[in-house]
Amino acid sequence: QVQLVESGGTSVQAGGSLRLSCAASGRSFSGYVMGWFRQAPGKEREFVAAIVWSGGSTTYTTSVKGRFTISRDNAKNAVYLQMNSLKPEDTAVYSCAARPSQMITTSSYGYSYWGQGTRVTVSS
Repeated sequence: QVQLVESGGTSVQAGGSLRLSCAASGRSFSGYVMGWFRQAPGKEREFVAAIVWSGGSTTYTTSVKGRFTISRDNAKNAVYLQMNSLKPEDTAVYSCAARPSQMITTSSYGYSYWGQGTRVTVSS
């Protein structure tokens, strides 16, 4: 049973930093893509970043390029999202997702497993 558990969300001032964690369990993720998505109040869920577990290739949505970094730790079976220079528009529930493929997609429909999310609030 695949399980994804996010942590690290909290309230922060604009310009601050946060690191989100996603603890993954239930199988080996070596053939998977791991992604982060977010959903702001009243908005659709949107793609943030993704990483190919084997090899480490990454993709980011334009609005977070240069500010966010996705990474994974093989030993801990964890995925991270380092978020710097946070803006109020980054406020959302951030969810970790797993896709059984080595090709990244930005569509949420391509991901089979989801965590429950962690809330990030950025105040101005």
